[in-house]
Amino acid sequence: MPGRIELPSGLVTFMFTDIEGSTRLARMLGEAYRRVLGAHRAVLRAVFTDFDGVELLTEGDSFFVAFSSADAAVAACVEAQRRLSAYDWPRSDAVPRVRMGLHTGRAIPVGQEYASAEVHRAARVSAAAHGGQVLCSEATALAVTATHAAVAGGRAGAAAAATLATVDLLDLGAYRLRGFDDDERIFQVMAPGLERDFPRPRTAQAPRHNIPAEHSPFVGRRAELTELAELISHHRLVTVVGPGGSGKTRLTHAVSEQLLAAYPGGIWTIDAATASQGLPVALATALGLRPEPGRPMIDTLTEQCAERRMLVLLQTCDAAPALTAALAHRLLSRCRRLDIVATGRAPLALAGETVWRIPPLAPADAFALLRDRAAAALGGRLDDGDPQLARLAARLEGSPLAIQLAAARLRLLPAEQLARRLDDPLGALDNDAAGDGRHASLTNNLAWSYRTLGNRAAGLLRRLAVFAGPVELATVEWCDPEALGALSELADKSLIEVVPGPRYRMSDQVRAYALRQLAATGEEPAVRDLHLTWTLHTLDRVTVDTDDQVRAISLTELCPYVPEWQTALRWAAAAGNVPAGLRLATALEPWWLEHNEARAGRDLLATLYRHLPTAEAAAPPRAAVPDPGTASPATSPCAAGSRSGADFAAPASGPGAGSPSTVFTGVGATGTGLPARAPRNAVPLSAVDLVDACLVQARLTDDRAERDRFLAHAEAEAERSGEPWLLVRVRSARVTRPGDDPAAAEHDCREVIALADRHGVPHAALPAVLTLAELLWRREALTEAADLLGAARHVEAARPEDRGRRTVDWLLGMVALCRGDLVAAHDHLVVALRSRLRHGFRGAAADAVAAIAVRCALGGDPATAAVLFGGAEAAQGARRTESFGAFWSAHQASLRTALGDATFDAAYADGAGLGFDRIVAMALAVEHPDLEDGAARFAQMAR
Repeated sequence: MPGRIELPSGLVTFMFTDIEGSTRLARMLGEAYRRVLGAHRAVLRAVFTDFDGVELLTEGDSFFVAFSSADAAVAACVEAQRRLSAYDWPRSDAVPRVRMGLHTGRAIPVGQEYASAEVHRAARVSAAAHGGQVLCSEATALAVTATHAAVAGGRAGAAAAATLATVDLLDLGAYRLRGFDDDERIFQVMAPGLERDFPRPRTAQAPRHNIPAEHSPFVGRRAELTELAELISHHRLVTVVGPGGSGKTRLTHAVSEQLLAAYPGGIWTIDAATASQGLPVALATALGLRPEPGRPMIDTLTEQCAERRMLVLLQTCDAAPALTAALAHRLLSRCRRLDIVATGRAPLALAGETVWRIPPLAPADAFALLRDRAAAALGGRLDDGDPQLARLAARLEGSPLAIQLAAARLRLLPAEQLARRLDDPLGALDNDAAGDGRHASLTNNLAWSYRTLGNRAAGLLRRLAVFAGPVELATVEWCDPEALGALSELADKSLIEVVPGPRYRMSDQVRAYALRQLAATGEEPAVRDLHLTWTLHTLDRVTVDTDDQVRAISLTELCPYVPEWQTALRWAAAAGNVPAGLRLATALEPWWLEHNEARAGRDLLATLYRHLPTAEAAAPPRAAVPDPGTASPATSPCAAGSRSGADFAAPASGPGAGSPSTVFTGVGATGTGLPARAPRNAVPLSAVDLVDACLVQARLTDDRAERDRFLAHAEAEAERSGEPWLLVRVRSARVTRPGDDPAAAEHDCREVIALADRHGVPHAALPAVLTLAELLWRREALTEAADLLGAARHVEAARPEDRGRRTVDWLLGMVALCRGDLVAAHDHLVVALRSRLRHGFRGAAADAVAAIAVRCALGGDPATAAVLFGGAEAAQGARRTESFGAFWSAHQASLRTALGDATFDAAYADGAGLGFDRIVAMALAVEHPDLEDGAARFAQMAR
């Protein structure tokens, strides 16, 4: 062995070299190869001597050399490549291309050799090089100091310093070396006189991640990808929190693929739900690390990851929350360049944690995902234009798991039928034969979360499930006065969503699961009774002001409460609580009529009416019925949506006993103003209850014979009560839909009005007054109609169920139109339109828009009139009565004649496409007739 025989010890840099393609070169040169090989050896040995390298082994065309200095080793490689390039070889195609590899590590010689894994690592680095290329490990790159004086003295040290001054190290990335489990960063030595461009190293590139390949494309969530990536770039620990099946894992995988370039150390994902040997072992396996004897795996992990710029994904943390939090804390504390993204149904509760709640899929994304998955489930046989598919997607609440299950269910049911079944999403989407995995069904998924709840939180979830929509904190505390901690647990575990207000919302899927648990515990009847009590209290709050004045019916104000009232009404109907059910039905009637839900209302009432015989038997033979002219507003039977004479009475003893509505005006146990808990069926039905039951059903039906039967029952009950105002009310309801004989209908209206006047209850006859005014308008008795309506103004203002519609003003506007008085017509119609719009009566507002269209036509603006007619017709409110329909049609025919078919049709279509809100704004923007053509009255005011 040439050179010194004393081997370096401690931190040693090992060099391996060999000739690339030596076999081919030997066969090509024959006997001449011996001279080439000898020259190659002489050049390299001279370099080793100049840089104090110790030659350990020579075998064929390869060398194994040890250096005490990494600087000297790198300089030797550079100088060797330069001398080989400069040598005068016998043939230009016979130049030996030598590959060289370096690695630095601690080694102690035993005799004249080293027994160290560092030697094998150096050999693997060399094997990865190409001919003419010098590669080194990360350890050698860190040990090289190219800018300072040589650490060794003498000629060799000076030569190394001079050479290293021109050297750069190019990071080629992480690679896997054969026989080693961990990754090795490999650097190429760059210097003048050396080749620069080579193929990728000749070894397997280290995996940069273990993100699994997905079976289906990632759909949507572009905004979420951007937002989450931005959070990860600024925070070391980001926890993605959301309910099961919301797509947390899929989203973090997708965002991780976008972030690979930012993490040279790779991105590694482990799942706490499947880490059977522990989280540290799962992460070590992903990184290619093996256990070290007598050393905890977490220590091996932190050592290997200490300086690596890497991202760790901890999935399903709620499967082992304490262990996951402990691992995250240890990694973040020991590995300063390591970031973590965790996913789970609850936060980890670590210092510095950034919690990001994954939102449901946006409607467009939900539809795109359903379309993609349904096409796969149906083998591509999918009608993309099917509007029912979009309606189905909207019912799935943006839940990726529900969408996946729905796509599979479309093999069995069309989208329309499946959407109708989603009132019970578990029954509609779950498969009884599904596996027991948490994502195999909605039930399994929700059971995973439910099992982790404490008793108080689980009980609160069951009680809140009977509410149809979001609830306020006061309502939650009414369900459980000490509910704040349980509510926090439900929110943390993504079973309750906190929405602005704040209010607390439960998804339909969670609600369906919680209701099943409620039924299983046997608590459902009691909990639903309490919900019914709460609902009746909200009914009082909405319909009565703080000063006990009954409010005008406003569908706008009712809108947030309608789902709760309908839920409570279904329970009242099923449980036979007729008084409570009738109160709710009376309040809901205008909503049903306005939103074309009369059939649903009739079905609920039909269920409720099955219990009427029992209720009638319990009722006193002659219930004392207060006259609405003398009753307080809070108990007036004419106050739609409030008592209608069917009040729950207070308990037989205690404060307020015997006083109507005492149960619902007190303060609950929590001091929040919510209702005390009252028993069902606190009082029997009164005559007003029975009359209301018949009148509501009569107004909801379009069948004339059925309507007449209900009205006959109502009249018989009113006559038995002996109360004149109640009889007037029923007979007034009879004439609100005049039949085919206008003269007979007019006679009936006058009789009802006269009866009301005789008994001093004119307010009860207002529907008859309005019907009579319409009949007079139809036969052009305009003066009498105007006088009748003028006298009815104060009556309408006193009736909460009517004053929001401003029907008197509406009819006065119609009378003014027929008289040609555009100023009066404009004033009355604008008042009616504003009031109807404010109170949510869209159909009646459309009538007012159509009337303003006539005002525009009569005022010389046919183009605006045609647009307004189109918008009113699109709202389906302008042809609700036969008389007005003929009126609109006549004026539209005149407009068509004036504008021409093409112009009228284009303007009409424009109005239909504008949307009702814009049409209303356009109608209200019509200029007052007194402002047109410089009217004298306004000109004088201006002066």
